[in-house]
Amino acid sequence: MSNENAAPDGLKAKHRAMWALGDYPSVATHVIHGLGGELVRACGVRQGDRVLDVAAGSGNAAIPAALTGADVVASDLTPELLEVGRHLAETRGVRLDWREADAEALPFADGEFDTVMSCVGVMFAPHHQQAADELVRVCRPGGTIGLINWTPEGFIGQMFAAMRPYAPPPPPGAQPPPLWGDPEHVRALLGDRVGDVDARRQRLRVDRFARPEEFREFFKACYGPTIVTYRFITEDPERVAALDAALDDLASRHLADGGMDWEYLLITARRAAAE
Repeated sequence: MSNENAAPDGLKAKHRAMWALGDYPSVATHVIHGLGGELVRACGVRQGDRVLDVAAGSGNAAIPAALTGADVVASDLTPELLEVGRHLAETRGVRLDWREADAEALPFADGEFDTVMSCVGVMFAPHHQQAADELVRVCRPGGTIGLINWTPEGFIGQMFAAMRPYAPPPPPGAQPPPLWGDPEHVRALLGDRVGDVDARRQRLRVDRFARPEEFREFFKACYGPTIVTYRFITEDPERVAALDAALDDLASRHLADGGMDWEYLLITARRAAAE
């Protein structure tokens, strides 16, 4: 177990600050709102279950889990997102526990939860094996681990690829987030500590953006990783214009019939019984 009150190191402090930029709750509420409930259903969350949502943000999955009657803890590195989640939960009339925590060093006991889940959250922890080890550790034997992550080949994976030439260099040892959308990568991370693995590529229909420019401006204003990338090149107007064009081109290639389809990997697994 880690000390949940310990100050984050430099890398984690940067991550926490990145997700506090802009307005990620608007992304969760107005763009990807359907993913949380999808994950809760796939995990089979029921009344009375003890559930942990890792990198929960503002509660896109944690709140639907609490609405089932489960006992839910929503953990995230960024307190600003947790505060928004508390307010959203109050408006929905549900109670859950909001805890500041690092996905790579969770402040919970071994086997504490019946279900451990993450909805496009844990994928942004820089050290994938450490995060996967924690997901397994805090799940009870026989419990469920459920994840939704953007795939490398899907729209968001392509967006990160488009931003990479303009973004700050990744820190040593950090792995690209969309790797969590590769089923073989996730299977390797979890290893033989889980069984009954079910991995499915699915698509989220996003009808929030009618034109490429609407997508680009929304993400420039609201999405932490995009904001950080633009800030890194803000003194170079030519590079800013080139990134604008790259994101517009990406969106234009995916827009059809008034919307886009964003591919994600939904994976569920059963924690192996203790030896």
